[in-house]
Amino acid sequence: MSEKAKKPAAKTVAKKALTKTAVKKAVVKKANAVVSTTKVKAVKPLAKAAAALKNDFIAKQVPAAKATKASSKVAKDVDAGSVTKKATTKKVAATKVAVKKVAAKSSVAKKAVAKSAARSGKKPSSSGLPARKESTTERLRNAVLKALDDMKAKDVVVIDVRPRTSITDDLVFASGTSTRHVKSIADEVVKAAKAINMPPIGVEGEREGEWVLVDLADVVVHVMLPATREFYGLERLWSSAAGTAGA
Repeated sequence: MSEKAKKPAAKTVAKKALTKTAVKKAVVKKANAVVSTTKVKAVKPLAKAAAALKNDFIAKQVPAAKATKASSKVAKDVDAGSVTKKATTKKVAATKVAVKKVAAKSSVAKKAVAKSAARSGKKPSSSGLPARKESTTERLRNAVLKALDDMKAKDVVVIDVRPRTSITDDLVFASGTSTRHVKSIADEVVKAAKAINMPPIGVEGEREGEWVLVDLADVVVHVMLPATREFYGLERLWSSAAGTAGA
């Protein structure tokens, strides 16, 4: 065979080979397309199922999370209430302790006042505090009245004469059952005045014993026999314009 005849035959073989390659490629391409389509069709249901599961899981978890959050809040509120209650209890306890301390101090103070009063001979007031200091006239008058009471003097009368005169503040009248009794009463009054450092300015009538006058400046004491007292009537003169108090 000539060279010219061989060349067309070679071309034909090459052409056929190319055609087969193209056909193979086309077949492979189509097969790949089919496989891809199949995969997509198979994956879509799976994806939907996964999404559904996910949504269902979320739907279940959200209420649970909310319930957990609510429970946590309630727990916090309970804890806060417990803390507040404990704090209140502590405050109440502290207040009670403070009140007890004040009461104890008050009791100690009252006892101290009572001891001081016992030592000094002065009675404390009803409130437990020290009694208000007496004036000079009050101290003297009280001492005189105590002496008269100790000596069983009769019909003791005190007249405040300050509105009528500046000579003295109080006139005290008392009776004795006899001249000796009158003298004894007057002596006891003098002793009582001296005991509180207020000795009398003068004493008159001791010798006779019918009417003894003890001049204590702010208080003047008249100790008389009943008949003498009735005869002179000094109380009626002074009490008409002054306050009278019987002891």
